[in-house]
Amino acid sequence: MTVQASRDLATAFGTASNRRGRYFSFKRIGTPVVIVVVLLALYWWLSTLALDSIELRTLNWDYLLERTFEHLRLTVVASAIVAVLAIPAGIALSRIHSRAVHAIVFGIANVGQSTPAIGLVILLAIVWKLGFEVALVGLVAYSILPVLRNTLVGLQQVDSNLTEAARGMGMRPLQVLAQIELPLAIPVIVAGLRTALVFCVGVATVATFINAGGLGDMIVNGLKLQRWPVLITGAVVVSCIALTIDWLAGLAEDLLKPKGL
Repeated sequence: MTVQASRDLATAFGTASNRRGRYFSFKRIGTPVVIVVVLLALYWWLSTLALDSIELRTLNWDYLLERTFEHLRLTVVASAIVAVLAIPAGIALSRIHSRAVHAIVFGIANVGQSTPAIGLVILLAIVWKLGFEVALVGLVAYSILPVLRNTLVGLQQVDSNLTEAARGMGMRPLQVLAQIELPLAIPVIVAGLRTALVFCVGVATVATFINAGGLGDMIVNGLKLQRWPVLITGAVVVSCIALTIDWLAGLAEDLLKPKGL
């Protein structure tokens, strides 16, 4: 290879690296900027309106913060339960080479997503009770599939030569799993958790129908009472929460990714 060709190749790699750097910089700051701009625009728009007494009961900081906290609590607790259940189940499935077992487990996990979210939550409320716990069960059932599937796929995609080499070095199965397989599968697993989190944010809005709170209260009240500022505020805040959680999960995905991948 000539000196000029080497320089051209180095320039090409440098340009590609700079483009990746700019992409990741925009990825890190672009979403927060959009969220802040949207929320400021919403605040400015509300400040220009003459709100009536019914709207003022909802569009105040105390009510909004309370509903947001309820929404976040549902989302975070449900996602934590999904992670505790789905990741070990995915690891166990990766050790079982039976298509029948895989089909049965994924068929059960798919029940939540194949059923409309509002129908699932209301059905649980009919056969059980109203409140936070029922909404939590519905969210877990609706969000467990992506994490379970991604955990299995992530572990299956690990190069078998790496695991064989680790065993040849005397590593035990649990050591191979903890030090080789899981670190390499982390990006795929976190991508599943990211999807589950966004699912939980959206589905948590239907928790209002079973008296579990959340920002769905604002959306439903605004729709029933035809108070569009209330409806739009609830929808925008939910969307911003979903974008924020997706952004944070994306950062975690980048940080947890093993070097070289």
